[in-house]
Formats: sequence, C-alpha cells, structure tokens
Amino acid sequence: MQYQAEHLQENELIALYKNMLFPRMIEEKMLILLRQGKISKWFSGMGQEAISVGVTMALKAEEYILPMHRNLGVFTTRKIPLEQLISQWNGKASGFTKGRDRSFHFGSQAHKIIGMISHLGPQLGVADGIALAHKLQNKNRVTAVFTGEGGTSEGDFHEALNVASVWQLPVIFCIENNGYGLSTPTNEQYHCKDLADRALGYGMESHIIDGNNIVDVFTKVKAIAESIRQNHRPVLIEFKTFRMRGHEESSGTDYVPNSLFETWKTKDPIDNFEQFLQSISVLSEDIINEIKTDFTHNINEAIAISFEESEITPSESVELNDVYQQIKYQEVAVKNDFDNIRFIDAISESLKQSLERHDNLIMMGQDIAEYGGAFKITKGFIEQFGKDRIRNTPICESAIIETAMGLSIAGMKSVVEMQFGDFISSGFNPVVNLLAKSHYRWGQNADVVIRMPCGGDVSAGPFHSQTNEAWFTKTPGLKVVYPAFPYDAKGLLATAINDPNPVLFFEHKALYRTLKQEVPKDYFTLPLGKASVVRKGKDITVISYGAGVHWALDTLDQHQDIAADLIDLRTLQPLDTETIYNSVKKTGKVIILQEDSLFGGVASDISALIMEHCFEFLDGPVKRVASLETPIPFAKNLENQYLPKDRFEKALLTLMAY
Repeated sequence: MQYQAEHLQENELIALYKNMLFPRMIEEKMLILLRQGKISKWFSGMGQEAISVGVTMALKAEEYILPMHRNLGVFTTRKIPLEQLISQWNGKASGFTKGRDRSFHFGSQAHKIIGMISHLGPQLGVADGIALAHKLQNKNRVTAVFTGEGGTSEGDFHEALNVASVWQLPVIFCIENNGYGLSTPTNEQYHCKDLADRALGYGMESHIIDGNNIVDVFTKVKAIAESIRQNHRPVLIEFKTFRMRGHEESSGTDYVPNSLFETWKTKDPIDNFEQFLQSISVLSEDIINEIKTDFTHNINEAIAISFEESEITPSESVELNDVYQQIKYQEVAVKNDFDNIRFIDAISESLKQSLERHDNLIMMGQDIAEYGGAFKITKGFIEQFGKDRIRNTPICESAIIETAMGLSIAGMKSVVEMQFGDFISSGFNPVVNLLAKSHYRWGQNADVVIRMPCGGDVSAGPFHSQTNEAWFTKTPGLKVVYPAFPYDAKGLLATAINDPNPVLFFEHKALYRTLKQEVPKDYFTLPLGKASVVRKGKDITVISYGAGVHWALDTLDQHQDIAADLIDLRTLQPLDTETIYNSVKKTGKVIILQEDSLFGGVASDISALIMEHCFEFLDGPVKRVASLETPIPFAKNLENQYLPKDRFEKALLTLMAY
C-alpha cells in the first residue's frame, strides 16, 4: 500500500495510527466478552477503521458526524469516554440511552455525533437538515454522514442526495462499500460499476477513495471538507473497503468466499500503516508495545468501571416522563381585538405570527413558496420572510421530515406541510421511528410540526380524503392535535410550534373555507391536552373532534329536547380524560363520533377508557359511530354513505331511548 504522507507531520501520523488501533483493540476485547456472554451483540468494523478515523480527523470538532453501527472509530476519535460506551453496550444507566437502546443507536450533542436507527436511510436526510441549519446560520461547517452500499438501495438515500443537491447543502455523503449488505453481495444490490457514478444523476461531485488507506482518506477528505466550507455543495464519496467479520458476530461469514478474506487481509489498514511508519522510523517495536500496553490498560479499566455499575432499576415514572421533552406551557393571553375569519385564515395567521415570533422557524413543503401551497395558506409568505425560510421542497416526504429532524438537532424549529395528510405514508418511517423515539432514546427532542390537511366530505376520493390520526395516536412520543374551530386552530397551532416535541397537526379541508368565527387578531396560545365543552347538558355525553363536532352540532340542533354535553377533544394525544370522565359521570350515557373508519380508531380507545374508569356511572352501552370499513370513495353519493353523519343521528336516538 502506497502512502503519500510527505505533507503530514510526525504527530499527525502517530495520531492517525493510534486512532485506528484503539477501536481495533476495543473490538478484539468486545469479541472476547461476547463469547463469554457478557455483552449481547456486536457489529464489527474490523478492516474499515481508516474510514471512520480518517473522516473524523478531517472534520473540525464542531462539525457533526452521523455514523453507522460499524464506525466505532468515530466515537473513540471524538474522545467519548470508553466506560460510557461500554455501559451503553451493556444497557446500563450511565449509557447514552439509559438502557433503552443498544449498540450505536444514540447521539451525543457534546461530541457532535448523531447515531443512526436500524432503518439506516433516515440519517441521510437528517444530515441535510443539520447542513441546512448551518447554511442558514452562516456557519461554514461540513456535515458528514455514513451509509453502506446496501443502504444506497433505500429510497431515503436518493431523496437525501436530491435535496442536498437542489439546496446545495454542505454535506459529505460517505458510502462504505464493503462488498456485502449483510450477506447480499454488491452484484445483487446495484447494477453499476461504481456507486460514485450515481452522483451524476443529482448533478453532484463524487470521488472514489481507497477506504483502507488512512492517509488517502484523511488528506483527501480534509481537502474536500475545506473546499465545501468555502463553496457550499454536497459531495458523494465511495470508500472501497471490506468487512473482515460477519454482519454481526452471530451471522458468521460462510457466505463470503475465503479468497476474498485472503486478498483483503493483505490490505489491513492498521498492519500496513504500522509497517509504513516503522519503515520511515516514526514507530518502533518498543513504541508500538508501549501504545498497546497503554490501550490495554485503558480498555480493561473502562470495562471494570462499567461492569461494576449496577443493573438498571426500572421505574415507570422515569420511563414515562422521558417520552417527551418536558415543557411548561406559556400562555399568551387573548386580547380584545377580534376579526371574523375562516378556518384557513386562522391557520395562515398563526403561521405568519409564529414566523415573526421565532427567527429560527423554517417552513418546508411542496409548492408552499410562490404558489402559496395547495390551499394557498402560505400565499405571500416569501415576500415577508424570503425563500430561505419558506422553502419549496422536492416531492420527497421522507427526506423532508428527516431534514426537519436535522434542523431540530442544530437548534432550529420547522413546520412541514404535507400537501395532503394522505401523503404522510411516504414519510411514515421517520415520523414514527425517528421523531417519536429520539427523546426517549437519547434525550434529543424533535422540534417539528407536521401540518396535515385531511378529511372527507369534499369528493376527493381515497388518496386525498383520509383522516389518519389513529396511525399516530398510538405512537408514544408524538402529539396529535385536531381542532374543529378557527379560534382553536390558531391558538393550538401557535402552541404546537412552541412545543419542542413532534406534533401532527390535523386540519380538516372541508372546514377551511366553510367555517368562520370571531378570532383574536393578535398572537395567542391555547394549551395542548385540554378539551373544549362546546355545549352543556345532563342527558348524554357526545365526544368528537374535527368535522365530527359540526356534524354533532347539526344533529343536536335538530333535536332540541336532547340536553347534551358536547366535548370537542381538540387534542387527541395527550388526551383530556379528566373532562371526558367528569362528563360521563354526570350524564351516564356517552356516544363517540369519529370520521375515521371504526376499527382501531380513536373512539375505540376512548370507549375502553370509559368502560375501565366510569363503568359504575353508565346507564347504557358506550356507543361508537364512525365511517364504513372501506377506503373513502369519490362519488358523492358513495361518500355520503361512507361518512357517519346520518348514522350518528340514529345511534344517538337509540342510545337516548335505552
């Protein structure tokens, strides 16, 4: 192996060697502990150390790196305490995830490292978000993100590269091409000679680097990073390397021909570099032995510290309190200056006033800039706030949600508009597995609001009419808001944007231009998790949200003899059970109306909660009314049959007569 090291100082060469050797020796010890049953799993990066170390040393300490589970060298080069890493791998309380996740599924803001989730692809878009934040903050920083050749087959890879190229973000996309995605060889992963060639399709610069040559990795990445700092743009680097052990230790290596191991053994990045440094008299056997002795001592000491730590004592309150970042609601009171405006205007006003209030708030979505969005909610925003903050996005829901996560990591807020709430399915993974779980896993909040224009009664058919709130109410870590009135929509949206946790904000399209109300002109907030009692009565409790509240009102107006408590939930997660229980205990009868189809919907859980907590107060069965168990149809007569408006009246009268 040839090293072009003439321009490197002796201390740099030794640092490169030590930073590769240390994770190798840690791994060798971990494999012993794995065989002894003292750790549960290990993903080896043996043979790939030069990439992790070279890239990390090429970046500045304040620049983020998003590694994979084979990049131990990133963590050790950034000087994360080894005893804390071992405690992380052992599921101890002092680990980064408090025993809630394993391996390298964590991040450390102190070390500017953001770990991956097992779905691999989402971290690429997160890197876009961090880089976007730095670009908007006028910080000339580079963000580096890792993936394997197998991960390049995921849609997130293509979406992230496209976004980075369109927005010219300072990201280095690092592909560790080690020949196998678990057991699947490259010829079954992609049909091109080099993965670096894919950059051409995105108008992106690319390079191929020998991933086992530490000098090449360090010097070339350092030069690329410095160039990116001066001229913001994304760069794709394919590192050619080989994985000397299995995908994980239990996988074995039977699927790899022995000849490959023999070939790549001669290319070991540490052995070759050690021999080179000896040949130029930078290292000697005595120095090498001294380094190894010191490392062995450090590793054994860290293991002893971690293993002495007691096992975690489970605490329900601790676990539940860490699902969300705790926040104290800050009320901004209503002033006595109102205007009669539509639901859609209330949303627009709230967004505009939040943008004025938060300089670090970014809005992203398809066609939201000049065009003003599919519903014209953001019309005129770019004239006031500019295209940096009101950002048209490519059609790639997943990458944009991931970008929002990256913005949050870098200290910014974002509102992402789904053109239609139905399209969230294309970004489902980062919502439920990344945004929802990050704070619980390692204390990183996701300061993201996703706006969800939703709902039927507009003859838009099965792909533009869904109300899919139940997909998210069952996912711990997400908050779900679903207002029914302009007043509530404005105040709740302001609060959702203030909240540092991820919020799904549902806006019923049928209410946008059909409903008007007196709404405060100035900025104000309303608390999440607090229902509204729209009408009060002693006969029956009616519970609904969104358009269902108005269907219930229409029905009750036709039956003036029914004195009902009508509860508008407003927030589905967290749910105001106190208001529900108090009403049910007063009336003794309850009917729940939702627009979503019945099975697995919000009404089912509310019904179960009432049966568990208010059974002795009930004078009849808890009744649920919902749409048909079909996709929502297009033709108006079919849609009318699908929706529960008419069925609600029949169910209400039946229950009243029970």
